[in-house]
Amino acid sequence: MNLLDLQRRMAEDVMRPLTSDFQMQPTTSDGSSTHELVAGYIKPNDRLNSFERLEIYNRQYWFRVIGAVAEDYPALNAVLGDKIFDRLVLAYLRENPSTSFTLRNLGSMLPQWLGAHSEFSSRRHDLILDVARLEWAYVESFDRATVPPLIADDFGTVAAESRLFLQPHLQLLDLNYPVDELVLAVHQEAGLSDIMSNAVSERKHSDIARLPKMRRSRVHLAVHRFQNSVYYRRIDYEAFLLLSALQKCIPLGAALETAFSKSALTADHQVVMIQQYFSHAAELGWFCKQHDHYAHTSYSSPPIDAR
Repeated sequence: MNLLDLQRRMAEDVMRPLTSDFQMQPTTSDGSSTHELVAGYIKPNDRLNSFERLEIYNRQYWFRVIGAVAEDYPALNAVLGDKIFDRLVLAYLRENPSTSFTLRNLGSMLPQWLGAHSEFSSRRHDLILDVARLEWAYVESFDRATVPPLIADDFGTVAAESRLFLQPHLQLLDLNYPVDELVLAVHQEAGLSDIMSNAVSERKHSDIARLPKMRRSRVHLAVHRFQNSVYYRRIDYEAFLLLSALQKCIPLGAALETAFSKSALTADHQVVMIQQYFSHAAELGWFCKQHDHYAHTSYSSPPIDAR
C-alpha cells in the first residue's frame, strides 16, 4: 500500500458513519470486517488495539460535523432535546455527508430532509419543520450579500411593467407557528458558543429553563440583515405575497395583482397598505439593483433580534 492508497483508506474509514449509538461500524458496506481492515495499516499500542485507535478519529470526525450542524440549529436542539437531536443529525448526515470545503453548508438540506422524516418529531412535525426553516433562514440571511439599495430617485421611473429586485439576504417564510418567539428565546437565553462542541457525549447543551408555548397560528416572516445584524420582521399576508412575487422577478403590476386578488380590503385601504409596504421596504433597503440572487458573503456570526 503506497502513501496515496493509505490516505484514501484511512479517510474512508474515518468518515464512515457511526452506529446509532455513536460507535465505529464493525463492518463496511460490503460486509468486510473493519477490525481486519484497520489492523492492516494501524498498529496497536499497549492500551488500545488497532480498531480502538482508529475509532477515536472516526468518532471525533463525526462529533465535529454533528457539532457544526448543532451550532446552526440551537432552537431545534432545545425543542427536541439532546438525545433525539443528536440521533436526528447523525441520521441526516448519513444521507447528506459533507461535500464542501466549508462546514457552513452542512445543515443546508436539513429542513428539506426533515420534511420526510417525521419519526423524529412525532405529533409536532409542523412545529419542528418551522423551527428548522427559520434557523436556516437565519444562516442564509446572514451569509448572503447586500447589494446597494435603490434610492429615492430610482423609484421615479417605476411602472407596472417594472421588475423590482430584493436584497439577496432577504428570506421570506410562511410558517404554521410563531416560532420566531421560540427561536429568539433560545438565542437570548443561551449564546451560540454554548451550543457548539466537539463530542456528542460531551457537548455542552444550553439549559433552557422555559420555552414559549406554541399554538398553531399562521405567521409570515421577513428575515433580513440590517446594520450587520439579523432580524425577524412579521409581515401581513398581502405583503408576503407581494414580496414573494417580486422575489420571483414578476413585474410590479402582476405582483400587486397577485397580492391583493383575494384580499377583503377596500381599494382605498389597499392603496394605504401598499404605500406602507414600500415605505418600510425602502427604509430597510430591501429594494436594490439587479443582482445574482445566489450571491454569498462570509461573515462571523452576528446577533439576532426582532425588528
